Amino acid sequence: MKVRAFTLFTAFLFALALLFTAAVPGVPATPAPSPAPAAVPQRHPEIHAAIDSLRHAREHLEHAAHDYHGHRDAALHAIDGAIEQLEVCLKYD
Repeated sequence: MKVRAFTLFTAFLFALALLFTAAVPGVPATPAPSPAPAAVPQRHPEIHAAIDSLRHAREHLEHAAHDYHGHRDAALHAIDGAIEQLEVCLKYD
């Protein structure tokens, strides 16, 4: 009688363990990627935005359909000079 009770109890525990593992979702095989470190705030965002805007304007002028009697070339040189000056400003900060 004791052996039968022990066998039934063991079978009950085994069935309970199977049910528990089926009810619990599995652990993902690969760990979740860690979040990327926060970007370091950029110093002088206005100057960087101005440089980006000037480069964008330069690109538009380079692909312009007309020369505008030499004024396009003068504007391109002025843009290059402005970008150069802004980059110098960033170096001396």
